[in-house]
Amino acid sequence: MKKKLPLAFIQSLFEKLDPDRFQTQFLKTLMQIQNVQRGSVWIRKEDQYVCSEAAGPEAGKVKGMAISTDRPSIVGSVFETGKMTIAEAGKDPRHFKEVENAFDVKSTLILCFPLKLRDGTVYGAVQIIDTSAGGDRLNLDADYLGLVEGLVTTGGIALSASLAIENQQKQNIALKKMLEEALSPPLIIGQSESFLSVMRIAETYAGNDFPVMITGESGTGKELLAREIHRLGSRRDKPFLTQNCSAIPDALLESELFGYRKGAFTGAIRDKVGLFEAVRGGTVFLDEIGDMPLGLQAKILHVLQSNEIKPLGGTEFRSVDMRIIAATNRNLSRSIEMGQFRGDLYFRLNVLPLVMPPLRERKGDIPLLLTQFLQRFAQGSGKHPLTVAPEAMEKLVEYHWPGNIREMENLVKYLLTVTRGDTIQLSDLPPLFDRAPLEIPAGQPDRSPLRPSEQMDQRDVAALSGYSWEELERDYILSLLEGVKWNIAAAARQAGIKRSTFTARMKRLGIKKS
Repeated sequence: MKKKLPLAFIQSLFEKLDPDRFQTQFLKTLMQIQNVQRGSVWIRKEDQYVCSEAAGPEAGKVKGMAISTDRPSIVGSVFETGKMTIAEAGKDPRHFKEVENAFDVKSTLILCFPLKLRDGTVYGAVQIIDTSAGGDRLNLDADYLGLVEGLVTTGGIALSASLAIENQQKQNIALKKMLEEALSPPLIIGQSESFLSVMRIAETYAGNDFPVMITGESGTGKELLAREIHRLGSRRDKPFLTQNCSAIPDALLESELFGYRKGAFTGAIRDKVGLFEAVRGGTVFLDEIGDMPLGLQAKILHVLQSNEIKPLGGTEFRSVDMRIIAATNRNLSRSIEMGQFRGDLYFRLNVLPLVMPPLRERKGDIPLLLTQFLQRFAQGSGKHPLTVAPEAMEKLVEYHWPGNIREMENLVKYLLTVTRGDTIQLSDLPPLFDRAPLEIPAGQPDRSPLRPSEQMDQRDVAALSGYSWEELERDYILSLLEGVKWNIAAAARQAGIKRSTFTARMKRLGIKKS
């Protein structure tokens, strides 16, 4: 009696429009139809056949394996002839035995189909593998095989559509990037020697895929620097995805990075692809890496070591292709000593270190940056760009900028709102610019923002030297909260950060309203 292909299999197959997910579902469908536990999909890359997808107990060892096109193989035979083949493992001269050398269970019978695109091109080869002693799990009835071959043909048509959509999306993204680059000002600008030195190093780093660790004070533009490294590198046409490690709860952070499977936890009603998988050959920027919980740090270390992930609730590891750039405003060496950061992860990430200088060490860039921000924000608000009077510019250059570029952006928005006329005068600047500038040694962190800057003078800065960074950060947050009667949203606005980030730091420092 002839079997019919379950309709649910066919329906589930064509729900997947992403080529990688399509291959995964397609392979599982064929394996279920043929009642076997092992299978693989192979594609041709230059002079090799590479396993792009595998299923079964040895999937992790098979996926990514390559066979030279010069070697006899079942996969190669299907690519060359474009026809289905049945091979008896161990006896067929085309069987590439080396693939199974380290496996406890060997193949008995191998069924291999060509996966053809709409134009007849052989895109891949799909192997369905029987490991039973007699090789009797595969259904080799001629009519049934014809039905399965028809499904493979239909699958090839669906894959053609999937690849066409992906190609169109890539073209749209590339066109959008070209337009953005043509119409937008540079993301990161400067002319000071300290800035140009960093950019020269960044350009060198862009030429490879090793991890980059960017350090520097808050608001110095670490994310913009990471974007520039991505833009200059070979992955420029792939996504650049960011995740702030201190902005969301620990459990949510793991699911954002690794994704999860349906049913992994309450509320997981469908699969979710994490950033590491979604980036698909691009760059992942992990901001505030120093705030990442220790448990999750171990999983990030595994990703760096093996280039593979396992989603929450998943049972199999999946290969990922990406570059990781991390950033922090913390002293990670100190965090390692305190047991707050893993030393092995630090050395994995800190392959290419880069220090973003604070704005007070980029005095020559201040007029340039102010002009850019005035033009950008004026255009966004429908106003005419303002100019800066010489005496006002002198004060702005002298200022120590504890909040760095982020503080400058906020100041420009303020000035666009309060300035009357077309020129920013000295009288338009906030009161804190009336003070003498603080003298802060080059290369030393500016700790003045640890209390509201309006209340600080030289003696305040000197008094901070006996405190640890955590103590100062705690005092700063408490002073903000007390100043706004514990209104967290208002305190976060004063600090210039998101409420979620502010709340996460309160939790880390053990700050609660008594």
